Amino acid sequence: MLSENVNSIKHMAFAVRDAEAALGTYAQFLGVPPETAIREYPKSRTRVAVFDLGGIEYQLCESMDLGGRFSEWIRERGHEGLHHICYAVDDIEAALEHAEANGASLRMCKACQVAGSHPHPEGFVAFLDNDAGGIEIELMQVYTPEELKQYQEVQGI
Repeated sequence: MLSENVNSIKHMAFAVRDAEAALGTYAQFLGVPPETAIREYPKSRTRVAVFDLGGIEYQLCESMDLGGRFSEWIRERGHEGLHHICYAVDDIEAALEHAEANGASLRMCKACQVAGSHPHPEGFVAFLDNDAGGIEIELMQVYTPEELKQYQEVQGI
């Protein structure tokens, strides 16, 4: 049974060797604006191209270090590909309670070293240690404007 508070796909994250090259391919074949920014996230040591395609946010994720989250995923599988799907939820605690009641366990967030719900740049997130056919599952309760402002103030953004 699906959790009742899953709203939509928040984003799909792809593990890539080179975010700029992968973005070039999306720009060439699918019309993604070539000036799409590539953001660097020092805490997680990733470089990410973020864009919208067909109403879904795509993230092309490149590890900045050997042995990083995405480079290690590529090394283990031998190819780039869909790493995880993040599902937007209304209430992350209720979604986690539902998942755990149905056999899920929580995965440690490698960037934050936290298992379970915790703040990230866009919202409260948690990762399940159970994947779906090799694709990781992330849940996110997107911040309200007030929560985003508070997060940014705490982070000094």
